[in-house]
Amino acid sequence: AGVMPEDARDDALHFAIATVHEVDVLVSWNFRHLVNVRVRKDAALVNAKFGYDPIEVASPEEVVQGEEMGE
Repeated sequence: AGVMPEDARDDALHFAIATVHEVDVLVSWNFRHLVNVRVRKDAALVNAKFGYDPIEVASPEEVVQGEEMGE
């Protein structure tokens, strides 16, 4: 769907697998292809188009901070 560049096929596959398996949060250090605002928004639109729920994408730092805050 053009959300990620052709050379990021593995990243796109990672996201697709997480989507299909209804993962709550995809945690990644990959800020270029996964953990960035544009990709999060565009991927949510693609998921909606094909009937999938959006998934949360977060950096490990975001997840750890949430744990420390009792979330």
